Amino acid sequence: MKKKPLPPPVPVEKEATSRREIIALLRSETLSAREISGRVRIGEKEVIDHLEHIRAAHHDDGTKLRLFPAACKSCGFVFHKRERLSRPGRCPVCHGEHIREPRYAME
Repeated sequence: MKKKPLPPPVPVEKEATSRREIIALLRSETLSAREISGRVRIGEKEVIDHLEHIRAAHHDDGTKLRLFPAACKSCGFVFHKRERLSRPGRCPVCHGEHIREPRYAME
């Protein structure tokens, strides 16, 4: 017996793109990638990819992405020179893995 083909899935309509939602969130408050991920409902890795593009883009209103660096919860080391937007895996000083996530905002 032949099966009836399924109709194509209907995509969920979004009013704004994920990147625009992230920008709107960051204009109002400072958030980590995990917090952004929960609010926009996309994965953390995808959030980091979007943040890379947001950082590189020239915005018409003159705003830019501001990074508040990650810090070690054990010894207090702050990752000031780190250029990557993702969370570091371990502290270079004490080798601890309890790292406070970097936070982002639009200025």
